[in-house]
Amino acid sequence: MPHVARLFWILLLICLSPLALAERLRLVSDDWAPYVYEHDGQPQGIDYEVTTQVFARLGVEVEWQFLPWKRCLAMVEQGLADGILDIFQTEARQPYLVYAPEPMSIVEFVLFQQHSRRHSVTSLADLAGLRVGTSPGYAYGKAFTEAPHFKREAAPTHEANFGKLVLGRVDLAITDRKVGHYLLQRLRLEQQVEQLPLVISRQPQYLGLVRKPGREALALAFAEELRRFKQEPAFLAISNRYTGDIGSILNAVEQQESGTAR
Repeated sequence: MPHVARLFWILLLICLSPLALAERLRLVSDDWAPYVYEHDGQPQGIDYEVTTQVFARLGVEVEWQFLPWKRCLAMVEQGLADGILDIFQTEARQPYLVYAPEPMSIVEFVLFQQHSRRHSVTSLADLAGLRVGTSPGYAYGKAFTEAPHFKREAAPTHEANFGKLVLGRVDLAITDRKVGHYLLQRLRLEQQVEQLPLVISRQPQYLGLVRKPGREALALAFAEELRRFKQEPAFLAISNRYTGDIGSILNAVEQQESGTAR
């Protein structure tokens, strides 16, 4: 009964909020395939499709805009967008963002290297003297970001990071595991670039909404509906559509890592 009552009040608050008065939510994100990205002018990705489905069930229309990540962060901080998809929770963002408490997905930041220029890396200490390609505005974890013994070199896009890696301009590139393998397939770099076993950080990513009247209620309702949707076959179908081949690759990588750990 308490659970039913909670849902009733959440839905009531949404109905009374400005969002229910035919307002469209303007959400921003960057190209973060296979989670959320733009292809031929059309939004795509696992978390994009899931977010769209959940908001449709809540009767909320969404407008999407894709921009560099640092600009996305600036827009939500300044209130120039209504929300941002696939963002980490940080204390600094709490004053202007409210998060839907159910994560969209889990990010695992790992390192990638050239086959022909391998490095023995089992901890952050092994990065001493190396150059690691990063992306502006991304939070890789305090230990990685503040480590003084290696150089972090930002590139404008994830593709540019892999390009610099292949050209030898950086020694390693860091990105999410699924994102990295998606790029390797798309750029046809599977024979040149490989993932290292070390996981730099593992973090959930969320839908973040700019703090305004009614947004906390909407965030709670979104989380409740997202939890339900995750139990449905449609959720798994969306994931498999984007990560079918990648899933096989990741399973092979995980088995290899397990063998290495032993």
